[in-house]
Amino acid sequence: MYDPTHLRTFLAVAQTLSFTQAARRLGLRQSTVSQHVRRLEDAAGRQLFTRDTHSVELTEDGEAMLGFARRLLEVHEQATAFFTGTRLRGRLRFGASEDFVLTRLPEILEGFRHDHPEVDLELTVELSGTLHEQLATGKLDLVLAKRRPEDPRGEPVWTDRLVWIGAERLRLDPDRPVPLIVYPPPGITRALALEALEREGRAWRVACTSGSLNGLIAAARAGLGVMAHSRRLVPPGLVRVPERAGLPELGEVDFVLVHGRRPGAAASAADALAAAVLSGGDRLHGRAHGV
Repeated sequence: MYDPTHLRTFLAVAQTLSFTQAARRLGLRQSTVSQHVRRLEDAAGRQLFTRDTHSVELTEDGEAMLGFARRLLEVHEQATAFFTGTRLRGRLRFGASEDFVLTRLPEILEGFRHDHPEVDLELTVELSGTLHEQLATGKLDLVLAKRRPEDPRGEPVWTDRLVWIGAERLRLDPDRPVPLIVYPPPGITRALALEALEREGRAWRVACTSGSLNGLIAAARAGLGVMAHSRRLVPPGLVRVPERAGLPELGEVDFVLVHGRRPGAAASAADALAAAVLSGGDRLHGRAHGV
């Protein structure tokens, strides 16, 4: 009843909320993406998106279709693997940035391990900049991380705006340097925060440096300063710094999947994990939990 191709296209649009970005991700024409969504809506007998020239949003039926689409595709892929006799094997070295530690990425990895038990999955959690460096030197096969705006590498999972966050009770003195809570170099959010402050001529000082997201969150909750963070991943206990504080805009950041250069089994396993991450991408940028 539901074409797997149409379901994959639907998920890409749902994750990006953009027909243009979904077309780019899937390597399709935008008209083809629109056609796939229209045919899925016809099959379901329901409207899945509301869209105009400025925005795309899921309807209630579209939200319901998200869960069905993921499960249908998982069953389809399992059946295909079973009847074609193709089972993925080998070692897969996967790197994920600290940003995803507190999301539902573990659930996606658990599902991948269940579907591909003969793949030896090795997970590395590091700063985005460090992961890109390790991928370039052949130490990783697939990376899920942030990238700088000018960097063309990678397959977009989603784009988000960076915002300043801190403890709700925190008050910034406009006559004193901004107290920063940052990752060490080569952290991408660190670089973007410092560049934004330098552009505005705003004085700053580093109040806390930690390579651990939990360490940064603890410092922010203690009121030591502010940190640049993804708008969709603001941890519990922290809030966006109000505009009246006068902090500069941080712009947007892309979260991407980047493949390494290893051929054979590692490349096939990386492709399968990338597909799992993309199909479950909407679960990655829900509110952080478990902190």
